[in-house]
Amino acid sequence: MQTLIRTLTGAQIILETLKKFGVDTIFGYPGGIVLSVYDELGRQNDIKHYLMRHEQSAVFAAEGYARVSGKCGVVIVTSGPGATNIVTGVADAYLDGCPLIVITGQVSAELLHQDAFQEVDIIDITKSCTKANFQVKRAEDLENILVEAYITAMSGKRGSVVVDITKNVFSETAEFNPEISVALDKPSIPETDIDLALNAIFSAKRPLIITGGGLIQAEGAAEILEFAELLNIPVVSTMMGLGAYPADSENYLGMIGIFGHPSANNAVRESDLIFAIGARFNDRIRCCFSNNELAKKLIHLDINQNEISRVIPAAISIAGDAKDVLKRMVQKVKSSEHKRNFGWTNLIAKKSLVPLKRSSAMHSFELMQEINNCLKDKDYVVTTEVGQHQVWAARYLKFDKPRKFITSGGLGAMGFGFPSAIGACIAKKEPVICIAGDGSFQMNIQELATCAEYNLPVKVFIVNNGYLGMVRQFQEKTCNKRYFATKISNPDFIKLADSYGLKAIRVDNISGIKNAIETAFADGEPFLIDFVVEPEELL
Repeated sequence: MQTLIRTLTGAQIILETLKKFGVDTIFGYPGGIVLSVYDELGRQNDIKHYLMRHEQSAVFAAEGYARVSGKCGVVIVTSGPGATNIVTGVADAYLDGCPLIVITGQVSAELLHQDAFQEVDIIDITKSCTKANFQVKRAEDLENILVEAYITAMSGKRGSVVVDITKNVFSETAEFNPEISVALDKPSIPETDIDLALNAIFSAKRPLIITGGGLIQAEGAAEILEFAELLNIPVVSTMMGLGAYPADSENYLGMIGIFGHPSANNAVRESDLIFAIGARFNDRIRCCFSNNELAKKLIHLDINQNEISRVIPAAISIAGDAKDVLKRMVQKVKSSEHKRNFGWTNLIAKKSLVPLKRSSAMHSFELMQEINNCLKDKDYVVTTEVGQHQVWAARYLKFDKPRKFITSGGLGAMGFGFPSAIGACIAKKEPVICIAGDGSFQMNIQELATCAEYNLPVKVFIVNNGYLGMVRQFQEKTCNKRYFATKISNPDFIKLADSYGLKAIRVDNISGIKNAIETAFADGEPFLIDFVVEPEELL
């Protein structure tokens, strides 16, 4: 059979290659350098382009799309400030293992390193916060580099890749080969590694499973549920792993770490073996435990060999795909003569979260409890901004499926939640909730225009305390209440939403929460609720 090789312009090669990856959605912002690509986008219907109002928002929206769909997010921006505005987003995706291809325009190859108009060295700028980056100076190299970029973004621990393309490439012609392979390889795990890990688990008295974000990326939720139930092992989660294991399961004890549930942290301390899957053990977790509490007979399963023992030394390391490894573990447990029923969950010291109620005003934890009650029979995706509201959402909202809780974990980027909700809404084609602090929401508040333009049913729940709450809390505890630069002024969010043509209401008491949420979901349109809460609440 003859290969259907065609001669295309660089702009056409970009779109045809993306179609080969199954890409149907691009987020971006046009500029002079990338106009030929936008011209091609406007002349076809296979890929839908969403115009964001800021390049950073375009990357965050692509993250939300990728995290919910499991696909690779795609962004296109112009050179100079268009390129520099992506940096926070690509760093966020890199740390949280979210697959992205971010295409940046660049000045023509003959003008490189001459300080041409809107020239920046985005390759050097993003080297430390991407899995890889590439600069394309010739059209004949474009297809192969895009394929390599896609494989890099989607293989192993997923992450962000930047492809910087000089202006001349877009108009130059080259051959396009639709049959170039984009197959993704998965590592092969020896049976001896799996047997070693299972024998260690069988030999333990109080084993514990920690689920991380890598388990969600591996689509391993069904396998970990079956494995944990077969052996009756308690399960805890990192913030990025929320939803990987059903929150309503008797074996589930909650989120670990500095802002986690006391029972989950106690389980770590009382266990004699930890089976960690796709978890990085960052400082927000480590600070709650001494090293020996995490390292005791640690079995660390991660797709990235370099992640294993990088922070906490592992007794047994398994570098592989979590879904594949767990599936094989389940098969071995079912056929084993040494089945165990550990069932030690009831032995864990149980402590409840007891938030401090500082006044008669509505408190954020009460708001989250009521939101959870209103949505417990629903199946909505929730994104968050970053701050106190993020932690309250992680603590009090219950997720029984993966890819339902979308947040900025490793970078903690304010401004992430709202645009990521836009991307998630586009991926799901159904309403998505964004829980936002009044400070974080103002980072990318302009994306209300995007919601309005595309009539996206993003339901924004602002937790409005008039402060940069998390930083104010730190000032209360560590600066002897010397508050500086943390009390912020806000617009009238109701009037602001109205100026964009969107509906909005304000709620300042618990009794009004249920009706407000029902009103927000009464139709398939964007909606904003301004929840006014206690200003000085503490986590």
